[in-house]
Amino acid sequence: MGLQARAPAEMIEIDALYPGQMAERRELLTRRHAEVFAACPGSEAARAEVLERLAGLLPARFPDWFEQSGSVLRNQLTGEAWDLNRLPHDPLEVAGRLVQEDLCVLQPGPEGPVLAAAVLCFPTGWRLADKIGRPLREVHAPVPLYAERLGQPVDRLLAQLRSGHLVERLNWSVVDDPALFQPGGKAQENSAPWITAANAGAALWLRTERQTLSALPRSGGVLFTIRVRVHPLARICSRPEIAARLGDAVRALPEEMQHYKKLVPFRDALLGYLDARSH
Repeated sequence: MGLQARAPAEMIEIDALYPGQMAERRELLTRRHAEVFAACPGSEAARAEVLERLAGLLPARFPDWFEQSGSVLRNQLTGEAWDLNRLPHDPLEVAGRLVQEDLCVLQPGPEGPVLAAAVLCFPTGWRLADKIGRPLREVHAPVPLYAERLGQPVDRLLAQLRSGHLVERLNWSVVDDPALFQPGGKAQENSAPWITAANAGAALWLRTERQTLSALPRSGGVLFTIRVRVHPLARICSRPEIAARLGDAVRALPEEMQHYKKLVPFRDALLGYLDARSH
């Protein structure tokens, strides 16, 4: 799983892209609400606990940008003020309007942890409506080798997460579209002849996900956060050693994972570009 322990305060990151990304999140939550927000009955306490955690964390970690006075949480970066006692939206949705991370609530179920609620504005090739209310093993069914290698360890980890602890993992893919909102399936077998070793630096992007897991002790759930970043491939490969490492990582992927990550249509062009810049 590639997990690393982190300080609980490091759950949220804010950078210079915050204003633009929060505007995009507000737009999605307004115009495509059913695609980016979902919640199962019984997750109410966990959704409220997520907002309560962020309302405590944000002013403590970013005091120049967030302030809580009584029941009102003020966001100096957007000019918004939220009365936590009179919310205009679901608590989890309000939480998703505060941070760049997507927020998923996992709860115990008879078949293992279940995706019980989520604000998912920046998905990487999956649709929330297809996954909500399903056990994680079903959620990850398209992921090669997940059931055989990761299903039991992930379920065990989630059951054993202790209050006050945060774990982090990183995920990556190479994509031909820099959009943050990318729902849809993973299957893409058609070639992409317009992407060549000569233009791959401008035509492709490295998309990363910083994922964290932490317990919601009062409700008995787990909070799973996903922070997406998209980097132009040319910028990433400005250093030869980085280009070489990415090329090695692509070649090390099993064939089924290359298909899952949608690398196959432009894999040869990608590797040609990386190899040319790794010397």
